[in-house]
Formats: sequence, structure tokens, C-alpha cells
Amino acid sequence: MTVPKGTSRTVSVPRLRILWSFARPHKGALALALVLALVGSGMGLATPMVTKGVLDALGGSASLRGPLLALLFLLVVGSAVTYWQWTLIGALGERVVLRARESMVRCFLRATVTAVTRRPPGELVTRVTSDTVLLHQAATGAPVGLINAVVMLVGTLALMAVLDLVLLGTVAAAVLVVGVLFAVLMPGIATAQQRAQDHLGRLGGNLEGALRAIRTVKAGRAEDRTAERIVADARTSAEHGVRAVRREALAWTIALAGIQLAIILVLGVGAWRVAEGTLEVSGLIAFLLYAFGLMDPISELSQNVTALQSGIAAAERIRETDDLESETDDDARVPVPARPAAPADDIPVLELRDVTAAYGPDAEPAVRGVGLAIPRRGHTAIVGPSGAGKTTLFSLVLRFLEPTGGELLLDGRPYREHTHDEIRTRLAYVEQDTPVVPGTIRDNLLLARPDATDAELRRVLREVRLAEKIDALDEGLDTPLSGAAVSGGERQRIALARALLRTPDVLLLDEATAQLDGLTEAAVQECVRARAAGGAVVTIAHRLSTVIDADTIVVMEAGRVRARGSHAELLATDALYRELVEALRIAADPQSV
Repeated sequence: MTVPKGTSRTVSVPRLRILWSFARPHKGALALALVLALVGSGMGLATPMVTKGVLDALGGSASLRGPLLALLFLLVVGSAVTYWQWTLIGALGERVVLRARESMVRCFLRATVTAVTRRPPGELVTRVTSDTVLLHQAATGAPVGLINAVVMLVGTLALMAVLDLVLLGTVAAAVLVVGVLFAVLMPGIATAQQRAQDHLGRLGGNLEGALRAIRTVKAGRAEDRTAERIVADARTSAEHGVRAVRREALAWTIALAGIQLAIILVLGVGAWRVAEGTLEVSGLIAFLLYAFGLMDPISELSQNVTALQSGIAAAERIRETDDLESETDDDARVPVPARPAAPADDIPVLELRDVTAAYGPDAEPAVRGVGLAIPRRGHTAIVGPSGAGKTTLFSLVLRFLEPTGGELLLDGRPYREHTHDEIRTRLAYVEQDTPVVPGTIRDNLLLARPDATDAELRRVLREVRLAEKIDALDEGLDTPLSGAAVSGGERQRIALARALLRTPDVLLLDEATAQLDGLTEAAVQECVRARAAGGAVVTIAHRLSTVIDADTIVVMEAGRVRARGSHAELLATDALYRELVEALRIAADPQSV
């Protein structure tokens, strides 16, 4: 959430409610922490009074045993209470952060693909990492610290009043001036910190993107230019951070100077009142102890207000993730007849009826009026120039994108009568860029079928001609799948092996052989033909050599289905298909390829 220039961020009630939403589940523990803090503060407030008793006993005939034992009791019990409170607050803060992180991670992974890809991944990562760190103190320690600091301040001033009202007036004037100046400076500190955090999020997003494209950046000799663009956000964040630091330094300087001035005045006025006989020396010493300790509640107030403001800004950024559109199956809750155990062969496994779809309410449709039936067995290939709508069709089939018109059917039943999980259980997907998930080769293979055995893993690795490569690695299947461990083509084959492991009803391949050499591609095509004999395979391809033997080839252009047929039929009847074939120098006779 970007703050417009000139807008100050204040701790308003609605914003506090956002922060409180994170702390509310732990209100019992917060209440206990507050009680412990107040008990510890009460013992601290009692110490100067007991010290006065010690000094009075020195001047008289009273025993020192009682006051000294009282001081020892306050020290031991106060230390134990403080330890308990800090431990409780620290553990509570970690639980709040854990819950927020868990909620965001689940929110991101349950959101629609469109909602997640609309934002840079690095920005979302920043919210899970650095924003939750700011939330740690603000949602737990800051509220307790603020209440405790106010009680400490009021209690200190009240006990000062008991000791001497004239000296209290001197201190109260200094505290009032400091309080007014803090109130003036704090909103600017919050605004600067918020803007610094916003630019830090942008930096994370831009850096993440640059690191993903590090080979392209280096090949283009753009290291310095790219770094400059990323560092610009770091500089802006630092500038706002420096402004916040300057304001904080000014606030603390004023506070320290104000308290020191008050102590000087207390010494002068107190010495005069002792000389006049209207104040005892022990009373002056006790008052000075309170005056020296007055900085503690003031500093605690300042620190917790600052933490509260930073935490509220972080809480708002975290809560923004709740607005991400998530995949829901509400429409699927209508009563529907059970799906037949074995649908008739003449019912397409997938069907699109006059489907139109766009990537936003104001965007132009990516596909228009598409009608397509995928038989239960066989290989269907989708070809066409870039921007024809091929990948959008896969997004619709996988329910990453909802149609704005028309209807999709699975086994003859509309998609709305299925949950997302029911649909995707029947499908396996190999996407064009073949990204890998964090973890080992085994983790990637087991992603969609965690119960697969090692024998099944080795079978699919042999099908994609990767078994020998995996065996040659020191850690075998347990090798971390990093960029250095496998090549792009090997990643593509791992993704294909993962899909084959599922034995799905429909195998969706989005340019799944783009990074393979000729021999490996031939082996993969053999896998595809074997799978097409027993189920449905749908392939998107720019390399037409991979699809010329498909049972049906669908030609798309400008979001519409232009033509369909076999390779030979399309060569004879469709000019665009001929152009695509000629551009890639594919022979008219498939047998010669």
C-alpha cells in the first residue's frame, strides 16, 4: 500500500484493528504478559521508596534489616517476573509470526494463478519474511509495553507527588514539552518507515526477477544497468530510512535533554528546599531516583509507538494478501448425479463449447468462441502463431482461468459441477518453462503422486532416458535439483517423467520437447504415442515436427480455432498451416521427417 506524498500515517482505530486481528487469538497470553509487566513495574516503582526508608533508618535508630530485605525481595522477585514476561512475550511473538506466515503461504498457493502472477514473486516473498518480522514486536510486545509504560509514567509522577509537589511541577513541565514534541515528530517517522518498507518490497521483487534471468542479463552485458535499476529502490528505501533515523534522533535528543534539564532543576530547587527545611535529604534522593528512572517509561513509550506504527504498516501489507482471489468450489456444491464409473467411449473426456475468456474484466478476450472436443484416447495437437491462444486453452482446461462465456465439460459434465481438485486429479501438465519446485529430484517426481515407489520412479525415468544420468549423480534421486545439477533439457524430462508417473486421463504438454536433442525427442515422442494409445494426450507445439503424426491437429489464430484435421489434410486445405510448415521446412510427407 503506497502512501501518497504529504499523507501522514497515524495510529488510527481502524488500523489498530488490523493489528489486533493478529494478536486476538492470543489475548489470554497477552493479558498474562501485561499483568507480569505491571507487577515488575510496580516493584521497580517501590524501590526508591524503600531506598528512602534505608536512608531514614541511617539517620535514626531504626533497624536496616527490614528495608534491606525488602530491597533484596524486590530484586529477586522482580528479576524472576521480568524473565517470565520477556520469555512469554518472545514466544508469543514467534507464534503470531508463524501463524501469519502460514496463513500467507497457504493464501498464495490457494489463490488463482492470475492473482498470484499479477504481482512480482519477490514482493510476495518480502511480505512473508521482512514484514512479519516487523509484526513480531508490534502485535505482542508493543501493546503490553505501551500500557506498562503509561502505568509506569503515571505511577512515577504519582509517587513524585507524594514526595514533593513543587519538584513534581518542575518535572511535569519538562515531560509535557517532551510529549508534545514526540507527538509532532512520530507521524513523520511512521511515514518514512512505511515508504522505506514499500521500496524494500519492490527491491525484492526486482532482484528476484533479475536473478531468475541472470544468464540473459550477463549475455546482454547488462549487469551494471540492471543493478542500477534495482539499487534505485534500495537508495530510495535508504533515503526514507535516513529521514526516519533523523527524526528519531531528534526526538531522543529532545527527550534526553528535557529529562536532564528537569534533573538539573530538581537538584537546584531540591537543594534550596532542603536548606529551607521543607524537604528531607532522603526525600530528595528518592525524588532524584524517580527522575533518573523517568527516562525508562518515556523511552519505552517511544520505542513501542515506533514499533506499533511499523507493525501496523506491515500488518496492512500482510492483510492485503487476503484480498487475493482464491480458487473456490462454491459452484460445485450443487447436488449432481455421481459420475459413471466408466463413461461411454463416445463421450469426450474434455470438451469446450463456444468458450470465450479474458485475463481481466477490461482485457480483450484471449480466446473467442472456441469449440473443441478431446477424445478419450489419441493425440490432439494445437498449433498456431504466438498469441493465438494456445496456452490460454490449457489455462482454461486446468481451471487456472475461468471462461467469461461458453462452457467446459469433463466426462460430459460441466466444470462447475466439479471441484478444482476433481478436475486436476484427472489431468497431468508439463508447462513450457518446466520450473522445478524446491527440493530433490525425488521430491519433484513425487510432487503429484507422493505414494509412488522407487520402482515406478525408475520406470518413468527410463521412459524419458534419464535413468543413467540420475544413477551417475552422487546422491541419485536425493540430489538437490538446482540449476547446477541438471540442464534445461533434463529439467524438461524430469517434468515429463513427473507427469507420466500420474498415469492421468489427459496428459497436457506445453512445448514439452523444446529443449531436447533429436535422439531424446524421439524417445519422448515414443512415450507420447504409447500414452495416446491408452489415454488422451494434448500437445501445444511450435516445433511441428513433434506433432505431424498426431491424430488431430488444431490450428488456432487470433484466439479462434481456424482449422482442424490431419497433417496431410491441413497441408492441402489450410494456408496458415502450410506457412507454419514451410517456415520450419517440414516435409509434406510425414514419412520423410
